[in-house]
Amino acid sequence: MLHFTSAQLTKKQQYKFISGSVIPRPIAWVTTLSKNGEVVNAAPFSFFSAASNELPLLTVAILRKSGEIKDTARNILDRGEAVVHIVDYDLVEEMNRTSAPLAPDESELERTNLTLIDSHTVSVPTIKEAKIHFEGTVHQYVPIEDDHGTVVTDLFIIRVTDFFFDETVFDLAKEYILTGNLNPVARLAGDQYATLNEEYTLVRPAK
Repeated sequence: MLHFTSAQLTKKQQYKFISGSVIPRPIAWVTTLSKNGEVVNAAPFSFFSAASNELPLLTVAILRKSGEIKDTARNILDRGEAVVHIVDYDLVEEMNRTSAPLAPDESELERTNLTLIDSHTVSVPTIKEAKIHFEGTVHQYVPIEDDHGTVVTDLFIIRVTDFFFDETVFDLAKEYILTGNLNPVARLAGDQYATLNEEYTLVRPAK
């Protein structure tokens, strides 16, 4: 088996090894609103997961580039709220268009054919075409620092205030998400993405 210590790897190698191994990763497609309320930002992040079975919490890690905070992180810090959308196959091309690095006063959504609608609880608009989205507020913010005390990642724990599901992807009687109808897209490494090819059941042991 090949073995590497983190000390012998460059930062790029460390990232490649982690992002290429921790797969598939769901994608948080996050909309935020600028502090002045004039620019709606949309961007995808794949260091994304859930955090609790007691509270409705999502985690989104937003990596900094050369120490610079990203627009999404800045907007969340300024306003304390966001809308997290789940990316499905029908929207993957539109999602990719919003991954372009634009200036803070430019909206990625202007490059798309997406529709924005008002949210229920938060001031941040929602992408209408997304089949699942969560409105939320900041439950906790964790600035992750490197060995020199410089923030390299802005980690947000988002508390969901409102859940929204398109009728086509939700079994109302059983309260199940219909993953086959949703057809979610996952991030792999680099520019690679994947969908669910097979779904099967494993019953957890009782003891």
